[in-house]
Amino acid sequence: MTREYDPAWWLPDPHSATLWGRLGRREPQLGSRALPITREHWDTPDGDFIELVRLAPEAQATGRPHSSAQEQPRLLVLHGLEGGTHSHYVRALFREAQSRGWAADLLLFRSCGSAPNRLPRSYHSGDTGDARFVLERLRHAFPNVPLGVVGVSLGGNVLCKLLGELGPAANGLISGAVAMSVPFDLARASRQIGRGFGAVYEQFFLKSLIPKAQHKLARHAELRDRVTLPRIRTLWEFDDAFTAPVHGFASAADYYERSSSLPYLGGIRVPTLLLNAADDPFLPPQVLGEVREQLQGSAASDWVTPEFPSRGGHVGFTAGGWPWAAWYYGEWRAAEFLAQAFADAKRYRVV
Repeated sequence: MTREYDPAWWLPDPHSATLWGRLGRREPQLGSRALPITREHWDTPDGDFIELVRLAPEAQATGRPHSSAQEQPRLLVLHGLEGGTHSHYVRALFREAQSRGWAADLLLFRSCGSAPNRLPRSYHSGDTGDARFVLERLRHAFPNVPLGVVGVSLGGNVLCKLLGELGPAANGLISGAVAMSVPFDLARASRQIGRGFGAVYEQFFLKSLIPKAQHKLARHAELRDRVTLPRIRTLWEFDDAFTAPVHGFASAADYYERSSSLPYLGGIRVPTLLLNAADDPFLPPQVLGEVREQLQGSAASDWVTPEFPSRGGHVGFTAGGWPWAAWYYGEWRAAEFLAQAFADAKRYRVV
């Protein structure tokens, strides 16, 4: 199916396009009758655990011929900073999966699940270990089905970095990937988000990040020699005070440099869609030009499709003539891209 993206005229600026997803968009709740879910805790090799939210089996084949779990295409979702089952894009992606008869899983990054994780560490933009662990386990459990991944915002950076690290080996794990609203350069993204009205987003994130960090310090005495939490006003200050020392970085600048996905894009060797709006208030638009340069100078250009519409905000991509007739291009486009990747994987017997 071909549908053109015509940004909603009634969301005329980047901030309204971004905020509509949280304030105006209506999607079925995960755990509702429309989208029943199950939850599983998977122990990780380092003695911790991750939580996986799964579309319940009875919801997976709605409107589609019945197929067993060993036959259904599967979707794994990697959420953004402080995201989870409440995130509008997660619910929309599960809805898309359900409508297509796919299984769907959401990896809740450590400290974002229903219970605190065991270890002092948390999650961050460059940590690809848990995503790879889940993908490998899913591939082992479902060896003969197409498997796709959608990473959004922070999860998109994790996904792009992981794909670059894996290189050709990614083809043995997944059939296709979509990274949406990715902060490819974390340092510039961190500076950008706090500018002007963007400070509203920054304070929203800090409202949950700081209490979580305080809880970590209260539970793990070994952190107190490395971490102090002064009065934090920006994400850069938070990453400098908590994220960096807890996860082995010298500073926020070191964390951003080593975790940004931009330098890894040239290593991608699996069909991948990059969907970012040029007016994303979380990222300077010139970074997208650098993304294109990275791809054009590498073999990744044969595998990666950059799609950078001029409007859409951050994880917005709303279309439709009126608010009550809104249509959400981002999640639909992600599902369409993966559907094609799944079809190609079956055609060439590569799952």
